[in-house]
Amino acid sequence: MAVPYAPARWPSATATTGLWALAAASIVFWGLRLMSPSDAVAPPAVSSGASATVDSTAVAQMLGAVPTQAAVVATPDAASRFVLQGVVADTDRQGAALIAVDGKPARPFRVGAKVVDGYMLQSVSTRAATLGASLDAAPAFTLQLPVRPLAVNAPPPVVPGTPPPVVAPAAPR
Repeated sequence: MAVPYAPARWPSATATTGLWALAAASIVFWGLRLMSPSDAVAPPAVSSGASATVDSTAVAQMLGAVPTQAAVVATPDAASRFVLQGVVADTDRQGAALIAVDGKPARPFRVGAKVVDGYMLQSVSTRAATLGASLDAAPAFTLQLPVRPLAVNAPPPVVPGTPPPVVAPAAPR
């Protein structure tokens, strides 16, 4: 009795041929690799006789350190530290002032109150406040309220090329 269908020999033969081809390619690759001349460059010679001196200040400057001689801090003008934003005054030069110090939000100070170290609010007037070392000392400087331009109630300027504004008709009487 004959078997109508015989198992195929082709898959095992193909796998065997592929493995032998892979082995042959590996032998050729490694043979060519080992027989070729070396392209590597010899490492540079290290001199052990003299040690290199390192300037630590130059290295620190390259890494972003600030030199200690240049660390002089300029003190700002005392009057430029203060901004007067509001005043409440009476006829006796008493009251309070709204003062911003060093760019911080403004705080209210009464006459005689310490604003910062070394400065006290001595007096206030309609548009100014005077600061000094104490109430009895000579005034150090006077802060003035900034002058604001007057508001002008005028119609907006007409831009060329825009349609005229729409005006509602007058109501009949």
